Amino acid sequence: MSGGMGTSVATFDALIAEAERRPLVGWDLTLDGRITSERPWDFSQQVASVAECSPDLLDMGTGGGEWLARLPHRPARTVAVEGWPPNVLVARRRLEPLGVAVFEVEPAAPNVEQTECGEGGALPFDDARFQLITARHEAYLPTEVRRVLAPGGRFLTQQVGSGASDDLYRLFGVEPPKDPVAWTLEFAVGQLEAAGLVVEEGEAGAEVMTFADVGALAWYLKNVPFVYPEFSMAAARERLRELHSAGPIVVRQPLFRIAARRR
Repeated sequence: MSGGMGTSVATFDALIAEAERRPLVGWDLTLDGRITSERPWDFSQQVASVAECSPDLLDMGTGGGEWLARLPHRPARTVAVEGWPPNVLVARRRLEPLGVAVFEVEPAAPNVEQTECGEGGALPFDDARFQLITARHEAYLPTEVRRVLAPGGRFLTQQVGSGASDDLYRLFGVEPPKDPVAWTLEFAVGQLEAAGLVVEEGEAGAEVMTFADVGALAWYLKNVPFVYPEFSMAAARERLRELHSAGPIVVRQPLFRIAARRR
C-alpha cells in the first residue's frame, strides 16, 4: 500500500480512503502487487516467440504501454495504437524512448456489436504492412486486421470473454446481467474466418484474479467501471466492510486466445 502502510494492519477506513483518492495512471492494474492474476497460458511468451522471427510488430490497444514495454522481445520496427487519449500520452512517455511510435486511433466497437456500417477501428497504416499484429484485451475490426497484415502474417489475440464480471456481481449479491450476444472463442473464430483469416489455434480457459484486500477491490471497481457499472463506493460500503474481514478476495473470469494467419 502506498505510504508504507502494510495492508495487514491497515484499517477498513484507511483502505477505502486510499481507493477513493488513488488514480489509475496508464493501464497497470496490479496496484503495487495487491492485485494478481493467474492465467492458463503465458501470452507474452507466445507473442515473444513469434516476434523473434518477425521484422515488425503492431500492438493494438497498448494502454499505457506497460505490457509492450515488458515484452521479452520486440522487433526493430514495433509500433502501437491506442484509443483512449489519456493513455496515449502515458504510452508515448513509456514507449518512445524504446523506439516505439504510438498512434492515437478511434477505438473499435466491441466485437459483438460491430456492424458493416459501424464507425471506429480503422488503422492508420498501408495495406499488408505488418507481419505480426497483437491485440490484448482490445476490440478490433477483423477486416482491418486482415487489411494491414502482410500475406502470411500472423494475428495473436488474448480476450476476456462474456461473463467476466459475474463473480464480482455475486460478491455484492446482485444477479449478473446476460450479454445479448456472448463474446466467446467460437464467436471470435467465426468473425476472423469471415474476414478471410485462417485460424491456426484457439484456446479457452479462465483467469483467476486475487485482491489482497478490500481496498484493492474497491480501487479496481472504481477505476475500471465497465466491469461493474452499477458499483458505488458509498452504496457498497457495508458489503465492503463485510469483505474486509474475509481476507483475500478471489474471482474468476473467462479468457481465450487465438492465433490466426492471413493466407
